[in-house]
Amino acid sequence: MRLLLQNGQILSKDNTLVKKDILIEGSKVVQMASEIQVGDGMQVIPLAGKLVIPGLIDMHVHLREPGFEKKETIETGSLAAARGGFTTIACMPNTRPVIDTPKTVENIIQEAERVGKARVLPLGAITIRELGQELTDFEALKQAGIVALSDDGVGVQSSHMMKEAMRKAHELGLSIVAHCEDDTLAKNGCVHDGEFAKKHGLQGIPNEAEAIHVGRDILLAEDVGVHYHVCHISTEQSVRLVREAKSRGQKVTAEVTPHHLLLTDGEIPGLDPLYKMNPPLRSAEDRAALIAGLKDGTIEIIATDHAPHTLEEKAMGMEKAPFGIVGLETAFPLMYTHLVRTGELLLSELVEKMTRKPAEIFGLPYGELAEGKRADITVIDLESEKEIDPANFYSKGKNTPFTGWKCQGWPVLTLLNGTITYQENER
Repeated sequence: MRLLLQNGQILSKDNTLVKKDILIEGSKVVQMASEIQVGDGMQVIPLAGKLVIPGLIDMHVHLREPGFEKKETIETGSLAAARGGFTTIACMPNTRPVIDTPKTVENIIQEAERVGKARVLPLGAITIRELGQELTDFEALKQAGIVALSDDGVGVQSSHMMKEAMRKAHELGLSIVAHCEDDTLAKNGCVHDGEFAKKHGLQGIPNEAEAIHVGRDILLAEDVGVHYHVCHISTEQSVRLVREAKSRGQKVTAEVTPHHLLLTDGEIPGLDPLYKMNPPLRSAEDRAALIAGLKDGTIEIIATDHAPHTLEEKAMGMEKAPFGIVGLETAFPLMYTHLVRTGELLLSELVEKMTRKPAEIFGLPYGELAEGKRADITVIDLESEKEIDPANFYSKGKNTPFTGWKCQGWPVLTLLNGTITYQENER
């Protein structure tokens, strides 16, 4: 089948928009030109000047399956990803069972292929059942199809265990993707250790709980030589440590979430568990450091940490409700509206941090829009303004603090390998 995307606009290297028609045959882009003649048997989709970019990539998603299908499934998460403009998502291993065996990896990949709405790349657990006591079989997990290793949801508490994991991962060419949290400091905290926690008498999670693990892991990774990636970075200290490591040429990378870029603990409206996530929303100073790190390249990737829960779970209150919010369906419009339109980032920088950069860092053959490349494509309407409404989410999770926020930059068409996985108004 031949598909012609007509009269779209692509981003040039100097951040200007250039009119382009894009012809797709099968799974590949075969031609990009200012005008392509319509041929027999072509399906034509007029884009009326909308932005055409590579399919978005999210390296931090919780699909919940297996084990927590009431929160999300591979199918509903993939549908949400496609609606959000994502063609490739990496799913974290804190499922039940944990993604710590080849069979679990294979089952996830097979189910994602059956659904066919997004490419799902599982991360394998660093330790068996994420208990921090015994390493998983990295080689078997790699052969089964994992893209990296992580115990996301918990930090690896033992420095010895983490260094052994880094050694084995480096030998196999795998990345260590770390949830950085020192349990002795985080304790039973539920929000940032700041004014909000004091005002409401809540146990706080200090910045050091994250930063100490970041610093420890950077030193361990420096000795071993492994690629070390910091999950959902949230503190000024962590940004400083990553920046310093990069200045020495160390292979350290980091991701940041939209919610940590846009919200602080000072903006939590009372004891609302929809604002509870781990790491927690930090101070205004931390938020400023994250934006600065994003702008100067210390932080290369924007990732959602999409973490669906049932509304019943989230109604349990700030102390007892589980951590996490959903993000796949709102990430790009939030970032475009509140970072690009405000002048914090160029549009080309935002697109790069959600496409080419994650692909480059993790060695993935995606993230490019060019002739001969895979037809993973997202079309964005930069002008349409809509309110975020969880009632319309494809995800089972409706747990977002962004309800009612008005945003521009909504995905209207998503193609995976040349096949339409989402088209606005065609649910």
